[in-house]
Amino acid sequence: MDQQAIGAIVLFLLTYAFIVAEKIHRTIIAMTGAVLVVILGLVDQETAIHHIDFNTLGLLIGMMIIVSITAETGLFSFIAIKAAKGAKGDPVRILLLLAVITAFGSAFLDNVTTVLLMVPVTFSITRQLKVPPVPFLIAQIISANVGGTATLIGDPPNIMIGSAVKELTFMAFLTNLAPIIIVIQLLLLPIFVFLFRKQIATTDERKAKLMAMDEKSELGDRSLLTKCLVVMGLTILGFFLHQTFHLESATVALAGAFLLLLLTGEKWMEHALHKVEWPTIFFFVGLFVLVAGLVETGVISRLATEAIELTGGNVTSSALLILWLSALASAFLDNIPFVATMIPMIQEMGNQGIQNLEPLWWSLALGACLGGNGTLIGASANLIVAGLSGKEGHPISFVQYLKIGFVVMLFTVVVANIYLYLRYLL
Repeated sequence: MDQQAIGAIVLFLLTYAFIVAEKIHRTIIAMTGAVLVVILGLVDQETAIHHIDFNTLGLLIGMMIIVSITAETGLFSFIAIKAAKGAKGDPVRILLLLAVITAFGSAFLDNVTTVLLMVPVTFSITRQLKVPPVPFLIAQIISANVGGTATLIGDPPNIMIGSAVKELTFMAFLTNLAPIIIVIQLLLLPIFVFLFRKQIATTDERKAKLMAMDEKSELGDRSLLTKCLVVMGLTILGFFLHQTFHLESATVALAGAFLLLLLTGEKWMEHALHKVEWPTIFFFVGLFVLVAGLVETGVISRLATEAIELTGGNVTSSALLILWLSALASAFLDNIPFVATMIPMIQEMGNQGIQNLEPLWWSLALGACLGGNGTLIGASANLIVAGLSGKEGHPISFVQYLKIGFVVMLFTVVVANIYLYLRYLL
């Protein structure tokens, strides 16, 4: 292995270590690492820019703009309170309904956005019932990562995979992953009841208080709500049809975002752009350039060769290795940089002789997204919920979450393993 390859590995591992340590913001670390890749001559600037996946970035920015404006209508608070009243104020039913809403929202909005919208509403409901919010929040973390696995736009790993492999369209993700994700979410509901029912008991008086809440008062500008619903509907329809019209998913998301800005007027532009999570966008940019260093110096190619030697080029062994490796790695490391590293490795495995890569891509998506439930640092949604909960005086400790999340993660990956084997590998 030459000096450049060693340099790329050392730089990548150092960057990764600093990201995991969380002493410095991960975006600063990722961008510093990316700049060093170019300064040290591992990759020239033009090649580095070529490796940045603008489809992934465009899709994220577009959806962030649409959701940020829609959130101002009060739609998401309306849905949560309506669900709570539909559950007759019963805490266990509310927990299950909010978990299902979170899973569904995460599939079509993305899991980070969904939890940002759901957590404040959850605190409002639990305050009324005078029950601890943490069981509700843990159920929502798990459901967000599970639901986000179902579609191309639900979780950043899926966005990255779909962008790298053009054949894996929105419909391909929906038809291949949504069926097993629905099964997994349904299997999780009785587990949530078993785990949390004793912790969230309340009185009939408190239930009556919740039932008296007026969900309609949450809805603000009805004209804005109509515009948002129309644009969101058109955008989701665009995701279903984007392959038919030979459009990238980023084009659909950005078209929807700027159509909404066109309809809502200039006053919403600054608000929407301010709400875009620019640190997340630049975190992705940094990672793409860091991985470019590994690709251009031949490190990824060598890893692919060793993986094929380990599995003998067998599709079944390779798919299951990727599933479990992705799940366990994503539990303890952020799944975004892990997937950024795995994508070119799987592509290289295809170049070196594995003909059918499709099961490998679904293994990566399922492993990385479901594995994110293993620990509090496994996915961005987990950290966001824990941070918001801590600010409200209800901290979620690493060990407290680990006792539930890791066992649940192992269970969901076993179910995914069975599904992969029966559908693609038998």
